[in-house]
Amino acid sequence: MNIRVKILSSLLRDIRADLHRHHPFAYERVGFINAGATWMGDDLMLVARNYQPVADDDYERSMAVGAQIGPDAIRKALEAAYKHKSCILHVHTHGGWSRPEFSATDLKSAASFVPGFFNALPGMPHGIIVLSNDSARGLMWTAPKIRPTYVAGFVEIGAQFQRIGEAA
Repeated sequence: MNIRVKILSSLLRDIRADLHRHHPFAYERVGFINAGATWMGDDLMLVARNYQPVADDDYERSMAVGAQIGPDAIRKALEAAYKHKSCILHVHTHGGWSRPEFSATDLKSAASFVPGFFNALPGMPHGIIVLSNDSARGLMWTAPKIRPTYVAGFVEIGAQFQRIGEAA
C-alpha cells in the first residue's frame, strides 16, 4: 500500500508559521490537519483540507515532552473532523532541513492516542506528521488495531505566477 498526501502550498506555509510560534511554556507547538481520503485500489490518497492549531490554553505543563496537550485539544480536533468526515493528522515540526524523523516519544505517544480517533471516525484513516523546514514524514493507521504505514510521499500544490498576456 502506498499512501500519499497532497497539501496546498499556502496551507503548508500557514501550518509551518503556526508551529514556529512561541508558546509561554511548551517547547514546541502542535496542531491537527483535517484531510479527505480516497482509496485508489490498494493506494490511499489524502488531501489536506484545513489546519486547526492547538489553543494556548489546551497545552499542559510537562517536563517529559516538548508539548503535551490536554483532552480539550483532542475533543476540538475530533469535533472539527467529525463535521466533515475527515481524517485527523496530528502535526508538529522538528525544524531543520531534509526529511525529519519521528522521535521515540513521537511514536510511543501516537500509538496511544491515534487509535482513539477511530472511536469518533471509524471509517477514516488517521495519523501523524512531522515537518522540517522543507520536508515531511508521515505515519498512518488505516484501522485501530492494524500496524501503521509510513506515508510514501507528500505533494505540495501551488500556483506559479506566469504572464500569459498584456494589456493593450
